[in-house]
Amino acid sequence: MKIYDKQTPRPFIKWAGGKRMILNELLTALPVKINDYYEPFVGGGALFFKIYKTAKYCYLSDLNSVLIGSYNAIKTDTVTLIKKLQYHALNHTTKYYYEIREHFSQSDDLIERSAKFIYLMKTCYNGLYRVNKSNKFNTPAGNYKNPGICDSANLYAVAEALQMTDVSCQDFEYITPKKGDFVYFDPPYHRVQNNSFVKYTDIGFYEQEQVKLRDFAVMLGNRGVNVMISNSDTAFIRELYSNFKSRTILAPRIINCKTSRRSSVLERLITNY
Repeated sequence: MKIYDKQTPRPFIKWAGGKRMILNELLTALPVKINDYYEPFVGGGALFFKIYKTAKYCYLSDLNSVLIGSYNAIKTDTVTLIKKLQYHALNHTTKYYYEIREHFSQSDDLIERSAKFIYLMKTCYNGLYRVNKSNKFNTPAGNYKNPGICDSANLYAVAEALQMTDVSCQDFEYITPKKGDFVYFDPPYHRVQNNSFVKYTDIGFYEQEQVKLRDFAVMLGNRGVNVMISNSDTAFIRELYSNFKSRTILAPRIINCKTSRRSSVLERLITNY
């Protein structure tokens, strides 16, 4: 089954843990009816772009301020953003990549910073967003013949999808869904040995955060909110969500610094309905 067609918006960057490869699994697990839709770990937003038309209103959020800024830049000034991306595309070299990487986080202008971010994500190694202890982006340059830096048609489609959507930089605990709403949690996964990637920001996401998320999901369920959660298929996660419905799915992994680890992994798909 072809998931996207020319008229359908799709993620404008790769994102570690992106859900494009398991969309069909997620779609079969959706609740029968969705009022408002919430995705508090939005990342690339693959599920959102597939189902946004079925919801009355959508709320996207993430703690990564540069990522969220890029969503808002696309939403508010697509034309200027595209012009800046076209400029980066014309000037792209490995040397240029490192010049932009060195200074992009210092940009105060939303559109300028977002264009640099998208450019870096399109041209960095494996499309991997990684930061050091100083919260500075440090992924090396990739080696692409045609990185597709500026996909204007998709950016316009993304902008249209975002018009009836609230996009904010905040923690998952700040969402306020009501009875009949649907929340999809796609947090940084529980570690499988040392393979899992948890540094989407300088904060990290560890077992105490996993427990906090489970408790929040329980609270939402008691309120009549439908919740779906993706995570690793580990003993810890199985036990943590033992009172939820869950099943194992097979998920291809295409983003990993070590090419030998880019294979399919087992994930846990969890629901409260």
